[in-house]
Amino acid sequence: MPEPILRYVDVSLSFEGEPALRNVSFEVLPGHTRMIFGAAGSGKSVLLKTASGLLKPDSGSIYLFGQDITQMDEEELFTIRGKVGVLFQEGGLFDSLTIEENVAYPVLNSRGVQERKIDPESVHARVREALTFVELEHTLDKFPSELSGGMRRRVGIARATVTQPPLLLYDSPTAGLDPITANTIIALIIKARDTRNSTSLIVSHRHQDGHLMANFRYNPQDGGLTKAPEGSGVHENTRFMVFREGQLVFEGTEEDLDAADDPYVSKFKAVKS
Repeated sequence: MPEPILRYVDVSLSFEGEPALRNVSFEVLPGHTRMIFGAAGSGKSVLLKTASGLLKPDSGSIYLFGQDITQMDEEELFTIRGKVGVLFQEGGLFDSLTIEENVAYPVLNSRGVQERKIDPESVHARVREALTFVELEHTLDKFPSELSGGMRRRVGIARATVTQPPLLLYDSPTAGLDPITANTIIALIIKARDTRNSTSLIVSHRHQDGHLMANFRYNPQDGGLTKAPEGSGVHENTRFMVFREGQLVFEGTEEDLDAADDPYVSKFKAVKS
């Protein structure tokens, strides 16, 4: 078995006495996906922030690429964060920067670039490649305010993936989008998973997001999605997690989720027509 990309061991965290995470334990293997569901305030976004070291737990351990990041100082975390891409809620772009400058930000602020002379042409090429990946290479000189919500979310994916990190954290990538645009965003996340074997943690409120991740693959022939064949591993490697008041109360496959009889967990099942 490969070593987990991310592993939580009895992780707890509180804010002013209010639990945000309570004894959370799970692990994610390379190339696997975790769909994270839960009511508002259940700990989903806090989980992603602890995964990248932005928040430290009160107790327990978090192992990122085999290293215990709960014991790391900011200098050590700066280095390891270069291997983690983050899509913030609603894209999280800098309004005062152009699209090119937004996407270039992780490249220009990575440890490797800071320790050697920056090659502007190389950075530009990487940014253009990342924007081409999300079919927005024509937006280099625009500002976020000039783009639609769905386009800003795609730019956010370009920024998260520009360094081709092995772990990607997506905080509500489809929130507030219409169904067609939301499906486009998930298709791009699947594309990143299948072309780069990236590991993904995805906070979502849509069962459809998880259904697509668990059942479809990127088709390089036409750039769309195709049904994943039996035995491809896509279904088995996509696990659904449900949080309630900081606790991980469910983890399993899509079938396990749809068969759950817990009233709270059942809220996140597929809607039957």
